[in-house]
Amino acid sequence: YYMCMRIELPRFIRHHWLTVAFVCGFISDLILLNRIDDVIDNLVLLFYVVLATMSLIVFYAAIAERFGEWWSHKLYQITQLTLPYALGGLFSGMLIFYGRSGDIIASWPFLVFIIGAILGNELIRDRGRRLVFNVLAYFVGLFSYLVLVVPVLTGYLGAWVFVGTGLIALAIVYGVILVLARIIPHYMQLEMRHMVFMIFGTFVTLNGLYFMNLIPPIPLSLKELVIVQSVIRFPDTGQYELKYEEIPWWNIMAQTRPTIHPTGSGVSCFSNVFAPAKIATDIYHQWDLYNEAEGKWQERFRYAYPITGAATDGYRGYTTTNNYQSGKWRCSVKSERGQLLGHKVFYIDTSEAPGELT
Repeated sequence: YYMCMRIELPRFIRHHWLTVAFVCGFISDLILLNRIDDVIDNLVLLFYVVLATMSLIVFYAAIAERFGEWWSHKLYQITQLTLPYALGGLFSGMLIFYGRSGDIIASWPFLVFIIGAILGNELIRDRGRRLVFNVLAYFVGLFSYLVLVVPVLTGYLGAWVFVGTGLIALAIVYGVILVLARIIPHYMQLEMRHMVFMIFGTFVTLNGLYFMNLIPPIPLSLKELVIVQSVIRFPDTGQYELKYEEIPWWNIMAQTRPTIHPTGSGVSCFSNVFAPAKIATDIYHQWDLYNEAEGKWQERFRYAYPITGAATDGYRGYTTTNNYQSGKWRCSVKSERGQLLGHKVFYIDTSEAPGELT
């Protein structure tokens, strides 16, 4: 930050420094973050939380000149960069891990929050509204972080964990609000009702999304999902043999939605799910057939198998069905609560024999 303040920045960056700092947090995460139960990853996310908390408080203390004129000016210059940087890093970290936990459709709430944060950085200039925006963005980032890290540390998943961590986030933000009320009492008095309404509304919205299964089952993540002709597991080595018709790399449509020609031994859905070390739960494979006449998916089968975080490279498992017919199918990987980790759409064609299997 010191170097950035010493050099002459291009005009575009000077006019959009909030968004530039926000995007820098994104870039840091792409380089540093790998897996949620890794010590370095947890320290990076904790650093963002601590930096965001300190920057939020010091930023408004500097505006109120609580440190004297000279120090307040310097701290204001620093924290107006560190605050969006920390929030950007926190949001992007959540997008990375939540995106890995579910498909992009299931992660849409966080895409909305991130787009909203960027637009807020660009459009909100009024100090009162920016105060509400900063506290609200801090709450969303803190809420998302705690919902992610508490299951990793405790090994527990479920609704009560989600709601409980949300209440912890509310308590922490309440403490920050009390500190801000002592630092900038006039601004806080003017914006308190609006701020409380926005935070409480966001808390209710996030819980509603969770119970509607629109938030991915953090901290589980889907590493691999393929549809094949057969799967054989070798108990002695713990390895799997998958047999499938190889699709040319240039045939993007066939790669995205493959056509399976069954061999007579069934059709298999093979998945690899990562879970942090302390977590053990059940994973479901839901097989759906698309009803062309009614224009909707219909569930045909639902199979479950247990997974554990003891497998460092992910827990592999598969389900096989012999009760199939030609048509458009979908295999979805879901948590015990029905939250979607990912799905694969494919076609079954029983009119032709399979080609050479790899």
